[in-house]
Amino acid sequence: MYIPRIRQLPKRILYAVSQQQAESERVIAWVELVIVLLFILLYSSSPKTFTRQHSIFNFTEWQSDCCTLWELIQSEPVPWALGIYLIFSALRLALVYRHPSHNWHAYLAIFMDFALLYCLIWSFHIQYMQPAAFYLKAPTMLYVFIFIAIRALRFERRFVLFSGLCAATGWLLLMLYALYHDSTQNLMTRNYVEYLTSNTILVGAELDKIITIVCVTLILAIAIGRGRHLLIEAVFESSTVQDLSRFVPETVVENLSTSEERLQAGNGEVKEATLLFTDIEGFTSLSENLPPEQLIQVLNDYFSIIAEPLKRYGGTINQFQGDAILASFNIPISAATHAANAIQAALAIPEALTIGDITLRTRIGINTGRVVGGLIGTSDRLTYTVHGEAVNLAARLEALNKDYGTRLLITESTRLSAGEEAFVYQQVDKIKARGLTHSTEIYTVRLKQTP
Repeated sequence: MYIPRIRQLPKRILYAVSQQQAESERVIAWVELVIVLLFILLYSSSPKTFTRQHSIFNFTEWQSDCCTLWELIQSEPVPWALGIYLIFSALRLALVYRHPSHNWHAYLAIFMDFALLYCLIWSFHIQYMQPAAFYLKAPTMLYVFIFIAIRALRFERRFVLFSGLCAATGWLLLMLYALYHDSTQNLMTRNYVEYLTSNTILVGAELDKIITIVCVTLILAIAIGRGRHLLIEAVFESSTVQDLSRFVPETVVENLSTSEERLQAGNGEVKEATLLFTDIEGFTSLSENLPPEQLIQVLNDYFSIIAEPLKRYGGTINQFQGDAILASFNIPISAATHAANAIQAALAIPEALTIGDITLRTRIGINTGRVVGGLIGTSDRLTYTVHGEAVNLAARLEALNKDYGTRLLITESTRLSAGEEAFVYQQVDKIKARGLTHSTEIYTVRLKQTP
């Protein structure tokens, strides 16, 4: 299937893609909220080594102390950072529901993600009263990849790339801070064992971390580019299937989407079915007296009214032929009571329909017999239809209503298949329709009166 470029896609497709991305952004916002709650839980349960034991989660304790707010933040920065980020996450969650198409808060969220993470990592050397190089060995650094990975949910490379940029830049700044914040000590080393067992800094190891961040970001960005194409293709095909279902029966569309082989002309089935054919009485004279625009509108309104009972009773509209409708029961949708369903649908269709100042009267013919239903056409253009003698007889019965002054005619085969429980039949005639090899009784029908 040909998929247009993103700029060439119809607005409805672009809107569907944007809706998918908005939903992804809401998922990301929830993940961010869960992460900060997890950080709060971990911090609350971890041992504290600060000289001051104050927390923004324990207001009464620090309010009773004489220390200033700045001294409090300096002595224990982690809970303050978590508290601020918790508020930001809640506001961000509200924003993605109210303004999902705005991207500025997505960029801000990415920046805040890494600001929070690196603030926590930076605070470790204060919390455990160690040199700054101590935090470079913190396993919390692995959360960097989580924050980059959640941006893949958005299916846009720019957010993944921006996340990688923030992650790499932030770790570089942490490394530089650890190297130069205490100018009286030379913390650099080239000995890997010394690096692992002391508070020294192996620059190559830290650069490896940055290179890893960059590589993961680029790999994800490439994958997101391919994934975005698949997303657009999926939305495009889904929209096409929805549009296609307006032209062919839904069952055929479902078979098309689940078939292991490409559908082609000739694919079909032979089975007993009930065919219903409707037509508008006096449509030719009506079409001569109405302007084309009004005629089309009248037909559309008429078809909308007729289609409802047909669908309600399990019928499939196979064709619109001018002012006529051909519907089938039991093909392609199987139904054991297909004949009774067809009669119920016919009786549910109003005898006279008033559309504006125009009154339309419907004539209906129903027949039951073996038909073939399937795809016909060329290799690149197919349509679904039903064929057979039973179809021709249903169409012939519809026309015979004019001769007998009736509205609905059915054949003997339909009567036998529908049964006597729900309907009252009145024989009209015995005919041998043109082009058929046998004769049949024809009937009008009505529902039995319930006691």
